[in-house]
Amino acid sequence: MDGVRIGTSGWTYDHWAGRFYPGGLARARWRDFYASRFDTVELNASFYRWPGIRPFQGWARSLPDGFALSVKASRWLSHGRRLNDPEGAWADRLTAAARALGDRAGVVLVQLPGDLERDGDTTARLDAFLARMPADVKVAMELRHPSWDGDEVAAMLEKHGSAYVVTHGTGLHTVLRATAPFVYCRWHGPTDRPLYAGRYSAEALQEWADRIRAWRAEGREVWGYFDNDGSGYAPENARELLDLLG
Repeated sequence: MDGVRIGTSGWTYDHWAGRFYPGGLARARWRDFYASRFDTVELNASFYRWPGIRPFQGWARSLPDGFALSVKASRWLSHGRRLNDPEGAWADRLTAAARALGDRAGVVLVQLPGDLERDGDTTARLDAFLARMPADVKVAMELRHPSWDGDEVAAMLEKHGSAYVVTHGTGLHTVLRATAPFVYCRWHGPTDRPLYAGRYSAEALQEWADRIRAWRAEGREVWGYFDNDGSGYAPENARELLDLLG
């Protein structure tokens, strides 16, 4: 379906070898194999270790035409500094990365910790961060604490053209809220035994396909990434959802 990109969060999982990646395929070729089956991926490693600008420049040259790389912001911004970025250093790094990717740039994802509640200070930090991000860089905010679910926050996101991340997973609250010209979904898995595992059923995927069609009918792009990487279910579910969407 036009205007919809579905992929996985990360692509370098050892336990995908022999299940998603053909047995014997060199690890160095995994990304190319992945890109032959999907047109987007969410870079998850950048959350744990920010790679600097050179890898983004390299991906801009090496990723195939039509492929888009979404980038998860460093945990030093979201969990360490908890969005306290008064000089805009991290906003500038994220902007530089997106611009280095050029037409391979997807969305910049910022995932706030589940214990970061909304108050006057944290609301001001979010507003300042989003104001620093330029209009040509798509930004999606994963606001995990329920205190962020109010209309005031939605209005702030709409003002900045930023997406409220629609998150699904055991123990996580799912709010079907659209605040930008695009919707950003993350599927963490239908079970907590263990976390980030389990396979979404055909019925569950059909419900998500219906929601995606409704967002597209509103004229919104949809970006979605499966994070249930256990047992290789993420690429399987991503492919199944794409098939349902035609």
